[in-house]
Amino acid sequence: MSTLQTVPREMTLTVRDTCLCLHAQRAARVLARRFDEAFRPLGLTNGQFSLLMSLNRLEPPALGSVASLLTMDRTTLTAALKPLERRKLVRVAVDKEDRRSRRLILTEAGRNLLTKAVPIWKDEHAALGLLGGDDVAGLKHQLFDLRELPQRRDHLRLRLGSHEALQHLPEWGEVILRDLLVIGLPCSL
Repeated sequence: MSTLQTVPREMTLTVRDTCLCLHAQRAARVLARRFDEAFRPLGLTNGQFSLLMSLNRLEPPALGSVASLLTMDRTTLTAALKPLERRKLVRVAVDKEDRRSRRLILTEAGRNLLTKAVPIWKDEHAALGLLGGDDVAGLKHQLFDLRELPQRRDHLRLRLGSHEALQHLPEWGEVILRDLLVIGLPCSL
């Protein structure tokens, strides 16, 4: 006979009130809906705006570099490009130097649409108070740090080797060791 185990109600409330992932997801959904609504007159979503902006470069970027920038896998990016291609805002071309690679080209129509979208983006950020201030700068820095955490953890593990203690090292311990390495202090396990 199996014993049914349950998570205590107090833990459910703790997660509801303190979970960084939950609160980040909720905030992201609210922002996404707000920007989707703002870009609706242009026939854009916030994700499409970000994708088009990521292509606004001097040279057409490779599909892989855009996927990395947007933290998307290539398949998801390819699917996201399809409606933009149909609207002739983006063109996908074979890389002249590496025929296995694809370059993403922002068309003239795409550039024109971005020109109309940027003032909307600025207005929304201004309305949200997201264009300046120390609090906003700190938030942006923390969000960047969160996004880069997996790469930094992998780099740290490479620098420190495969010491057994690393297998049990909590994330905050990795941060401390990383900081010690950055400032050049010797650290040992």
